[in-house]
Amino acid sequence: MKTTAIKWAAFLFALFHVYTNVFATLSELWFSAIHFGGFAALCALGFHRGPHVEDLQNAGPKPLERFSNILLALLALLVPAYLMLFENALYAREAEYIWSDYVVSGLAILLAIEFTRRTSGWFMPALILFCLAYMLFLGRYIPGVFMFPGLSLETVLYRSYFSSEGMFGSVATISATYVFMFILFGAFLLRSGAGDFIVNLARCVAGRYTGGAGMVAVIGSGLMGSVTGSAVANTVSTGVITIPMMNRVGFPAKFSAGVVASASTGGQLMPPVMGAGAFVMASYTQLPYLQIIALSTLPAILYFLTVAFFVRIEAKRLNLQPEQTEAHEKLGPVLKRGWAFVIPLAVLVGLLVVGYTPIMAAAVSILAVIVTSWLTPSPMSGRQCFEATLDAVRTMVPTALLLVAVGLVINVVNTTGIGNSFSFMIVEWADGSLLITLALIALASLVLGMGLPVTASYIVLATLSAPIVFDLISQSQLLNVLRSGDLPTSVKTTIDLFGGDAVVALKEMPLEMKQLVREQLLDPSLLATMLLSAHLIIFWLSQDSNVTPPVCLAAFAAAGIAGTKPMATGMAAWKISKGLYLVPLLFAYSPLISGSWPERIEVFVWACFGLYALAGLLQWHLERPLNLISAPLLAASAVLLTWAPLNIAFHAAGAALLFGVIFWQRREKSAALAAESSG
Repeated sequence: MKTTAIKWAAFLFALFHVYTNVFATLSELWFSAIHFGGFAALCALGFHRGPHVEDLQNAGPKPLERFSNILLALLALLVPAYLMLFENALYAREAEYIWSDYVVSGLAILLAIEFTRRTSGWFMPALILFCLAYMLFLGRYIPGVFMFPGLSLETVLYRSYFSSEGMFGSVATISATYVFMFILFGAFLLRSGAGDFIVNLARCVAGRYTGGAGMVAVIGSGLMGSVTGSAVANTVSTGVITIPMMNRVGFPAKFSAGVVASASTGGQLMPPVMGAGAFVMASYTQLPYLQIIALSTLPAILYFLTVAFFVRIEAKRLNLQPEQTEAHEKLGPVLKRGWAFVIPLAVLVGLLVVGYTPIMAAAVSILAVIVTSWLTPSPMSGRQCFEATLDAVRTMVPTALLLVAVGLVINVVNTTGIGNSFSFMIVEWADGSLLITLALIALASLVLGMGLPVTASYIVLATLSAPIVFDLISQSQLLNVLRSGDLPTSVKTTIDLFGGDAVVALKEMPLEMKQLVREQLLDPSLLATMLLSAHLIIFWLSQDSNVTPPVCLAAFAAAGIAGTKPMATGMAAWKISKGLYLVPLLFAYSPLISGSWPERIEVFVWACFGLYALAGLLQWHLERPLNLISAPLLAASAVLLTWAPLNIAFHAAGAALLFGVIFWQRREKSAALAAESSG
């Protein structure tokens, strides 16, 4: 009985989110607080643990633990209730705390820490405690640029709980609005049977080609990832089908698991959902969500092509022939059964194109899933809609609690100015080098990713380092304008303050002054796409925690399915996922994001060839194993094709080298086969 009550509570809480997002006008602070309180209560009652909620009366925790969980759930509900009842009273007292304010605001922080520990492990709670200690007293004992004198306990609690800059700030609002609605959309789409259709469609499209089973894994994970937006969920949902399929046709189990983990990681890069990252990015950059997903499409395709290149080269190395793949159903019957699953995605994209908000587009698309399911052999019943809603709530429990808790870290970063200090440190270490800056950020993302999910890692890193990456990306463009000499008087005066030399002035002037100069000289739309490039770089680098040892959750999930060693699988996935590091270099050094569409497509085409050459180098094989002659030629080809500043003649030379190596190896291979047959 109690299990049923908890399920209905979760279902009604989801309906409250839908109603508030679509119809109601509720204060963002109140909505975020209710969002936290409800999901914290569900977490306390064990709703996040699996498909069946434990009956608190008859199974699961012991009586004392059951009592403590119920008490925690009630305290979690007290947190938003107190804020809603006494927010105006606090303002009337001019933000002066009384004892109950201390108790409830401190309780809110402790609950955020505890529930994040339950759902995400110890790393995030430890980070929150360190950040709060730093803001309270620890900062005064840290020498150098990170020294901070500290704030009073009242100020820290107020900014964390009552302020819109704390745990119920912009990140929590994004969680309660965009993230929840799109996770609900994905849950309905998967419950309707779209997951099976996606895998079957991928098998029809790619199953008959060289390395076809691996291509099915890549395409299936890419399509599924555009719905789920979660690397681990993507790995588990598609891997149970594609990993055994790859093993049966001859791929090594470790390689099969690495491919699925790598392709599933790309799910968070693939529009239209992109996990929660695209919504956070829209908030940070103030760019339309539709523009972000439009500009992210070509890079996402590049990433999946890189994984597909590894699959093809490995199939060539193992001499797996297309006819070795098992028979697959024809495309016609699959499309006939599942064509309706395309309609909700088309509705989603169409509504975004015509100007609907992402929240409204997601809400209408959920209805489209239900309606179009009646055009398939398995129409959704009321029970399936109920279960789909519960699936979404289960997924949201750890996500919501984590994003609310991240708000505490962001509050400390913004309040103490540690983000500027971090930027100054990177500037000093990198000495103005964009490449070294990206390497430092990649290292930082890997360290953060050992304890944080990718969205949280992106949020923390973007807060700390996005301004400096944006500054370095825009610097070359700004320098060209400064050197032109045709400058406004105010800019000339600024340069004269630093000796009159544009290069020296650009290097020496403070970041805030440089920002003012940049806004005067560069086109706002160009600045916007450069800012997006900076955030996309950080977002892509944040994904590496899914596939990079020692903590690589997607690879570990794939290893569990394949029955391989987790660390060895992680190394294989890390090798195959090199696009996570290579494509962001194109964001930084090419017009793949900030250029016109012809420029973007040109970069995309050359990069396809260059990434194939790089994949061949890493596998030490193309049509046949490389040698001391073909390897340097392939390396030169990769550099000429991917290095953006080079002109079209150099890119064409790189392509000629690549195809020359392929032609040469094919001739050698044919000669070797002829010799074997004649012998």
